[in-house]
Amino acid sequence: MTYLELVNDVLVRMRETTVATVSETTYSALIGKFVNDAKRQIEDAYTWNCLSQTVIITTTGGTHSYALTGVGQKFRVIDALNTTSNVVMGDVPFTSMNRKLNFVTPVQGIPSEYCFNGVDSSGDTKLDLYPIPDGTYTILFDVIVPQAALTSDSTTVKVFDYLVTQSAYARALVERGEDGGTNSSEAYALYKAMLSDAISTESTRYPEESMFEAV
Repeated sequence: MTYLELVNDVLVRMRETTVATVSETTYSALIGKFVNDAKRQIEDAYTWNCLSQTVIITTTGGTHSYALTGVGQKFRVIDALNTTSNVVMGDVPFTSMNRKLNFVTPVQGIPSEYCFNGVDSSGDTKLDLYPIPDGTYTILFDVIVPQAALTSDSTTVKVFDYLVTQSAYARALVERGEDGGTNSSEAYALYKAMLSDAISTESTRYPEESMFEAV
């Protein structure tokens, strides 16, 4: 469903008139806020495969710092691979990386470790690689990245739309107060049950998300 369709779905549940654009009325704009709040909460609840993407870093000899372009700061790494050398990249503590890069003459070679270290001017997370690349390597980061806040009427939500509408509906009921229909606690309890079912189903398709693998 699009942003506008999500808002209108909630408006219908609230027995309100639908709109042609999310910003058409003060109330529809408020429902739009609830839709984005609901989307963000659902994204935070699980590692949804629909939010996965692969970021490719191409190294330059002698350079250890790179940015995960387009990822921002709120993400989760699923896997990191040096596909040039068939090496699984290890996530090491910042303190360990900092000492390797500063206490002795850093080693140059095939990068096999990384750690996150600040953000760039675009707000994207930066990382350090070690050993410092001695040439060109392709590093793949498979990450889960939340979708940007919905602002355009035509933008389609990535996570399950029925969860978004149910959560936004519960939020709208809280804002309005009891009015003789479904109360907010009932609506929120239904949303939580639906979310739990969706996570259960998703986890059966991607069991690795609930497993720990030592590297």
